[in-house]
Amino acid sequence: MSIVRLLIGGATPRALALLAALLAFLVAAPAFLGPYALSVAILILYFAFVGQAWNIMMGFAGQLSLGHALYAGLGGYIAAGLFFHYGIGPWVGAFVAVAVAVLAGCIVGYLGFRFSLAGVYFALLTIAFSEFTRIAFDHWTWAGGSGGLFLKVQGGVTDILNLRGGATLFYYAILILAVGAFVLCRLLLESRLGRYWLAIREDAEAAQAVGVPVFRCKMIAIAISAALTALAGVWNAFYYNNLFPETAFAMGRSIEITLAPIIGGLGTLFGPIVGAVVLTGMGELFTDLTEHLKISGLKQIFYGLALLVIVIWRPAGVWPWLAKRLGVEERGR
Repeated sequence: MSIVRLLIGGATPRALALLAALLAFLVAAPAFLGPYALSVAILILYFAFVGQAWNIMMGFAGQLSLGHALYAGLGGYIAAGLFFHYGIGPWVGAFVAVAVAVLAGCIVGYLGFRFSLAGVYFALLTIAFSEFTRIAFDHWTWAGGSGGLFLKVQGGVTDILNLRGGATLFYYAILILAVGAFVLCRLLLESRLGRYWLAIREDAEAAQAVGVPVFRCKMIAIAISAALTALAGVWNAFYYNNLFPETAFAMGRSIEITLAPIIGGLGTLFGPIVGAVVLTGMGELFTDLTEHLKISGLKQIFYGLALLVIVIWRPAGVWPWLAKRLGVEERGR
């Protein structure tokens, strides 16, 4: 009962009703969505999930990471490699992948936090580790090297144990991950650790002065964030069935991970979800517009301008503005 109280504490009946309706819609969605709409819904849930993972680092603990592709890439490659070479299923491989990603996160965190790197300096450290790993995997034959690693596609056959199947299987897998991340973040925010993170985000030196274990809290934040991002990498590898170092660890992949919470609202629970809807919707709209007008680069131009407008007019994110109109503001975040 205490966990239930933490989850719904302070939520109005209207907010709970809206949340229940949204969850019911998401569970039933594959029954009435066509293949294209389902693929868009999958992308929205994926970016909501990885956005929630990155939000723990930046939105909750205030640590800017621009190298989260490191953890997604490690997660995908480790789980896919174990499956490809040894037939070890993703449910077991995910544990190994998460362990490796957490170890990498702890190394990055230890070097950054022990030497008091913050802001852009810590961000540069995360980028450097992601780039070093990309170069290493580009020459690692076990992972396929620059030629990539490809998983066998089992056409039309659903195999839950090996995460082989159609879009519906992967939709429910990423839905479970997204809902689980949302619940976890809610519990974290209501915990003592969440309050420590908030204090560190606002003023790390003041938090240290009043007895907050700043180093330990930052390490926990990067470990949890890396673990969740690694799970996203595992899902991504088995969904697309291929991995290439230049894309798995690319700077662009890291930026994609950060956009949903930034656009939706940093430090909020619904920010990454709203941001994922906005970003994916705009992306699909501009893709269709580019194909219709047949002008190369038009998608990137419109996409960038749209994001610029959102950042200028809604610097706190879309969700805080929307929440006020729905009457479901999040408390104190």
